[in-house]
Amino acid sequence: MNHGHGMEGMAPTSQSTNGTSGMHHHNMMMMHMTFFWGNITEILFSGWPGRQGACMYALALIFIFVLAFLVEWLSHSRLIKLLGEGSSNVLAGVVQTLLHAIRVGLAYLVMLAVMSFNGGVFLMAVAGHALGFLLFGSRVYKKSTEMLLDDNTSDPPPMAC
Repeated sequence: MNHGHGMEGMAPTSQSTNGTSGMHHHNMMMMHMTFFWGNITEILFSGWPGRQGACMYALALIFIFVLAFLVEWLSHSRLIKLLGEGSSNVLAGVVQTLLHAIRVGLAYLVMLAVMSFNGGVFLMAVAGHALGFLLFGSRVYKKSTEMLLDDNTSDPPPMAC
């Protein structure tokens, strides 16, 4: 019986400078390329939550939910108005650029978390975006006068990062 697992034609492994073989990686986690379910995974950081149990996995899911929720809040907030009418265009532009950079950074963190291919992470990211849009971007909590003044009335609004 052949137990070479299709590796008969491969060259032998070479010795590294510290005397260990280059093919022995016992502590490496498998990188999934399809969605999977389970609480043993790595999200964003090496070893987090890893094999630390269901509580740390639940904390990681809540963290991803909050990140996605914050992306939607920043996407639909009107924080520049808080500067007041007398603020300069330069100050407003700097604050707007800073808010954009924070929003894009948070969106990339959510994207990287989803790239863990964990089904729970994916669902929490979508749920965070959905709830954030419901509360801050949809017409549910807008007054009719705000909807008339809002120029972003497409259904749904265009994607922008």
